[in-house]
Amino acid sequence: MPENITVLIVDDHAIVRQGVRAFLEIQPDITVVAEADNGEVAVKLAAEYVPDVILMDLVMPGIDGVETTRRAKLASPHSQIIVLTSYHEDEYIFPALRAGALSYVLKEISPSELAETVRKAAAGESFLHPRVAARVVQEIRGVRKDAPNPFLELSEREIEVLRLIADGLANAAIAEKLIISEKTVKGHVSNILGKLHMLDRTQAAVYAWQQGLVRRD
Repeated sequence: MPENITVLIVDDHAIVRQGVRAFLEIQPDITVVAEADNGEVAVKLAAEYVPDVILMDLVMPGIDGVETTRRAKLASPHSQIIVLTSYHEDEYIFPALRAGALSYVLKEISPSELAETVRKAAAGESFLHPRVAARVVQEIRGVRKDAPNPFLELSEREIEVLRLIADGLANAAIAEKLIISEKTVKGHVSNILGKLHMLDRTQAAVYAWQQGLVRRD
C-alpha cells in the first residue's frame, strides 16, 4: 500500500463531495487530490492526477457513473475505483463491476469504514457492501447451478425490443415499429440492460445473437 493514498472524488452533489473530503483529509495517510461533479471532468482528472483511488457516484448528469468508470480505467489503469452510491439494484451493481469497479459501497457507510475501504482499494483489495456481495454470490451460484434461460426474466415486450436492437434499429425506429413512445422504448432498453447485466445496447445485441435469440435467414 502506498504511504500516501491519493483520492479523486466524483459526485454531482457538492455537499457529498465536501463531506467526504472533510473526513478523508483528516486521515494521515489519505490525500484528496481533486473533485469532479460530472463524468467528463472525472475522466480528465483521472488522466491528469492518476489517483490511487477514485470514489465514484453512479447517477450523474451527462455520462453516468458506469460509463465514467469504464473511461476512467482506460485513462488511468492504475486507479482503483470504489462505487459510492445509494443504489444497490442489479441494474447498477453488475454493470459497474463489469466496467471495472473494484469495490461497491453504499452512502450509508460510516466514515471510518469508508476510509478503510479506500485503504483496501489502494492495496488492490475489494470490498462489497453485504447486500451487494449477497447478490453477486447468488448470481454466481445461479449461473453455475442451473444455467437457466438467460432471457427468462425478460417480458415478451422486452424480448421484442431486444430482437429489434439486435437487428440494428435505433430507439425511434423501434418505437415506430411497435407503435409505442420513444420514452417507453428507452425504459424497456434500461430494463433489458439491467436484467442481462449488460453495460450497453451493443453488448446486449451481440449477446442476443450469440444466444440464438436472433437468427439470420
